[in-house]
Amino acid sequence: MRRRDFIKVVAGSAMTWPLAAHAQQPAMTHVGIVTIQSPASPPYAAFNQRLRELGYVEGQNLDLDFANPAQQPEGSARAVQELIRRKVDIILATYQPTMAAVVAAAPRIPVVMIAVDYDPLAFGYIKSLARPGSEVTGLYLERLDLAKKRVELLTQALPNVHAATVFWDSVSEDQLKATSVAAPEFGLRLADVQLRDQPYDYEKALAQAPADFRDVVIFPTSPVFFRDRQRLAEFGVQHKIATAFGSANGSMRAAYFPTA
Repeated sequence: MRRRDFIKVVAGSAMTWPLAAHAQQPAMTHVGIVTIQSPASPPYAAFNQRLRELGYVEGQNLDLDFANPAQQPEGSARAVQELIRRKVDIILATYQPTMAAVVAAAPRIPVVMIAVDYDPLAFGYIKSLARPGSEVTGLYLERLDLAKKRVELLTQALPNVHAATVFWDSVSEDQLKATSVAAPEFGLRLADVQLRDQPYDYEKALAQAPADFRDVVIFPTSPVFFRDRQRLAEFGVQHKIATAFGSANGSMRAAYFPTA
C-alpha cells in the first residue's frame, strides 16, 4: 500500500469511525497517539495533512496528543494511562504493546490500530477482519506472512550465505518467530540477539552474535529500527556486512557490503 493510501485509510478510520459511534461530531476531537516518533516526523506530518484535508484542523476542532512510551517508566502501559487521564476520545495504536495496554486499561475507548507486526486475530483484539466486534478498527498489513518471502529473497540475493543473525526487540518478536520457521526451508541457519534498552547498542549486539553468523544481519519491522534507519545504514557500511530490512510498505530492502 502506498503511503498516501495508508494515511488516507488511517486518517479516515480515525475520524469517521468514532464519530459514527458517538452519533454526532464533538466540538473538539481529542486523539491520543502512542509513538516513539516525533510529531514532526514524515508519517505524522502526512497524517496531520490528511486530517486537514478531511476538515480536521489542529487547534480548531482537533487536538493531537502524543505520548512517547520510551519516555515512560512502564512503557506503553504508562503512556496509555496518561492519555486516559487526559480524557482522549480515541487512541491511535501503532504498536502491539499499546493495543494490549488499551484493552487492559480501557476496553471501551475507541482504538484505531496499525497492526504491521502482529496478528490482531491471534491476540483476540478483534473477532474477524470483516466484523471486528469491539471498539477496534484500523489496518492489518499481515507482515508475518511476508517472513518466508523475505528469507527467500535474501537467499536468492546472497546464494553463498547460509547463516544470518536477526536483531529483534519486544515489538518484533512475532516476526522473529515467523522468520525462524521459514529459514530452514531455504537452508539458512539463524542466530538471534534481542535488543532491550534504548538507545539500542548495535555494536554490542553484533559482538554477541556467533562469529559465523555476522556476515548478514536481518532487521524485522520495528518502530525503533525505522527511527534508527540512518544509523543502521551507517552500521552496515562500517562493518561491511549484508543487512536486510522490513521496509515501511512491507517489502524487503537489502544492501550488501563484501567482507573482503
